Amino acid sequence: MTIDTKNGNGRTKGRGVALAAMRGLGVALVSLPGAVLCLCLSLVSLALIPIGIGLVTTPYVLTMVRAFANWRRALAAEWGGVRIPPAYRPLPRNANPWTRTFGMLRDPATWRDLRWLPVDMTAGFLTALLPAVLWLYPLEGFAIAAGLWRVFPDGYWYGFVPVTGQVSALGAAALGLVILFFAHFLTPRLLDAHFRLTRAVLGSNQRELAERVRVLTATRRDAVDSSAAELRRIERDLHDGAQARLVAVGMDLGTIEALLDKDPAKAKELIAQARTSSVEALAELRELVRGIHPPVLAERGLGDAVRALALRLPVAAEVNVDLPGRAEAPVESAAYFAVSEVLTNAVKHSGADRIWVDLHHADGHLRATVTDNGKGGAVIEAGSGLAGVERRLGTFDGVLAVSSPAGGPTMVTMEIPCA
Repeated sequence: MTIDTKNGNGRTKGRGVALAAMRGLGVALVSLPGAVLCLCLSLVSLALIPIGIGLVTTPYVLTMVRAFANWRRALAAEWGGVRIPPAYRPLPRNANPWTRTFGMLRDPATWRDLRWLPVDMTAGFLTALLPAVLWLYPLEGFAIAAGLWRVFPDGYWYGFVPVTGQVSALGAAALGLVILFFAHFLTPRLLDAHFRLTRAVLGSNQRELAERVRVLTATRRDAVDSSAAELRRIERDLHDGAQARLVAVGMDLGTIEALLDKDPAKAKELIAQARTSSVEALAELRELVRGIHPPVLAERGLGDAVRALALRLPVAAEVNVDLPGRAEAPVESAAYFAVSEVLTNAVKHSGADRIWVDLHHADGHLRATVTDNGKGGAVIEAGSGLAGVERRLGTFDGVLAVSSPAGGPTMVTMEIPCA
């Protein structure tokens, strides 16, 4: 027994082309009203934000838009093999309407969704509908050739063929065959073009991804350099400070052991000196530990740690803290040392006699602002303390902004993404 594989492959391909046409028709029938509804609701909700109503409605409307876009992503993957991964930023749990609204509006993926809606209701609708049209339109030509032309006594146009009799009706059927022939090849390609168009608009911008990779590479390099510099500083401080003092204590103890019987008075003097050296070594070790991770930061959190910093400043400082809880330890540490560096710069270079520090959490960010009434003129430049703060914050996707006109005041704002 033989199997006609050629005919079998033809029937399989024919079924695949017909399936693509039906899928395109289904997408077209849903995409147009769905995209129009989502776009209209989005525009109305965004317009109502200034009067407060939009703050409540926008998260729900944008969630509906995301669900509609995700459904189309699923269709593109299942029917077209086109992967369009979602790239929405996570929102804090139990966020209030203000945070949810502006958190979603700050997300570039939200604006990609909104730009995609008008494209989907126009070019997307046409590319989804054309596969079905190419398959269904020839049926009309065959129906005209079968006698439907008699229903139109004044004539009928089928494509570019004027149908006025049986001969011209057969010409319409021939045109239908030509369209059906091309539909056999174009239908899958048109549906694929529809899904690729969807990916082009909904997918993440490659330039954005490339820039993100560049930033991550730079921040990783800065983090590695900072860690290496910190290790060198710790090693240097231990070698030049506590280690030297402990070595001196050991030598004193050896001398004391030799003099204990011969010269008790001298031994007693060396014991007092060794005790002083050990106290100084202990103080240096505590200062070194405080420079790595202050105990007050670990025990009482960022707010109290910054208040402790302010108490040690030689100028008057006012600290305002409004934090709902504690951030992750690395974020707290980065914020603490960033604020510490900015305060040190303000005391050394600004000539200020008053400093204000504000710490609060909003829109998924830990924000610290340091303001002084000094002479101004602070800039972020290579080798400066502010440049080091910017590198430290960059490791956590944080940002640093400086406003320091000549004559002051100077305001330094630091933000770190933080749940």
